[in-house]
Amino acid sequence: MNGYGLHPEAAVDITEIWEFIAADNLTAADSVRDDIEAAIGFLVPFPHQGHRRPDLTSRPLRFANVRGYLIAYAPDEKPLWVVAVIHGSRSPRVMAAILRGREEPAS
Repeated sequence: MNGYGLHPEAAVDITEIWEFIAADNLTAADSVRDDIEAAIGFLVPFPHQGHRRPDLTSRPLRFANVRGYLIAYAPDEKPLWVVAVIHGSRSPRVMAAILRGREEPAS
């Protein structure tokens, strides 16, 4: 898969984002999903370009912003491992809880 893997719940995140937007505008939903997937693809060759969020997790995750969404990923995993895609306006407490609930990939 394009040099990255998705936590099963991160795949659900992307689907739910698409479904939410598609209820109003199918073209916009496709565009947002495509932008999220492209952003993840851009992270693969330079995984440390994202920023850390110690306010959300003590794990060595990085975060990238795209279209108001935060992509949370493990930059040192091979392939790059996307843990979550969360709307950036959510409460940091909620985001931290989501990340705590998603374990790292099996080695």
